[in-house]
Amino acid sequence: MKLIVTIDTEEDNWGSYNPTGNTVENIGYIREIQELFDKYNVKPTYLLTYPVATDDNSVSLLRGVMERGGCEIGTHCHPWNTPPFKEQTGPKNSMLCNLPSNLQYEKIRNLHETIRDRFDITPLSFRCGRWGLSEQVLINLTRLGYKIDTSVTPYTNWTAYYGPDMSRYTPEPFKFTNGKDNLDHPLLEIPATVGFLQSNFAASNLIFDMAGLFPFRSFRIRGILDMLKMVNKVWLSPEQSDGKAMIALGKRMLKNKYQYLNMVFHSSTLKSGLTPFVKTRDDERKFLRRIEDFLIFSSDTGIESIKLCEAAN
Repeated sequence: MKLIVTIDTEEDNWGSYNPTGNTVENIGYIREIQELFDKYNVKPTYLLTYPVATDDNSVSLLRGVMERGGCEIGTHCHPWNTPPFKEQTGPKNSMLCNLPSNLQYEKIRNLHETIRDRFDITPLSFRCGRWGLSEQVLINLTRLGYKIDTSVTPYTNWTAYYGPDMSRYTPEPFKFTNGKDNLDHPLLEIPATVGFLQSNFAASNLIFDMAGLFPFRSFRIRGILDMLKMVNKVWLSPEQSDGKAMIALGKRMLKNKYQYLNMVFHSSTLKSGLTPFVKTRDDERKFLRRIEDFLIFSSDTGIESIKLCEAAN
């Protein structure tokens, strides 16, 4: 098993769909988290939005880490602040999958070329902002030479937020093919790690989905199932789970013989007050502690860390 850490490296403006005027103060906080990664020989993949990729200080910091071999730089497209701006901004169009194919391509290409020019690399790894993946996005990614996508969140349905239904995907990596021979090459998908503490993920997901349907939803059945340890859905993310839960999921993934663990979070969570997950300075320390707890577990268990792009090999 390999550990991958993928970080949505983005602007400070959580929940805002402003095309311009975005700040990137949180990027300075990457220095501290990178020290933690270095301590445990973890090489994270920083997936950059356009405001980060066009900020000189952010590029200088991240390029320094990249050039000493400490990380990978990839692409994270927020369509609302990635030019060209031809669509009406708002929640629906914040999902890349809802934009016309040619506009998707223009935005991804613009960000791709910006990262290429600022870092002197060809980025190979990609994640959609807000998990807004579609088959057409994948076709556009292959046109630009991407090798890996990490936009799938297993057992999760985003349709209430204008996004895709990913509730039938598992944490297993796979190659995207659409059966129409119009993908330039198969694109490897490394999903974010979302799973269950119970051994049978498929059965647990079925029960979890049923518990969310009316009339069970009004009785908070999901909370009861979690409390009774009958169905425990866990994200490998310090934003969603504490260290104990992430370690329990890691152990379950090992027992179920999965190939990868893919921890995910946002750079903006490193700075208190920017996201709902970290509100105070004390929360910042707790957040870093959650990450370190899991890194200690992975190190003690002998789980090697790799960059996302290395999974293609």
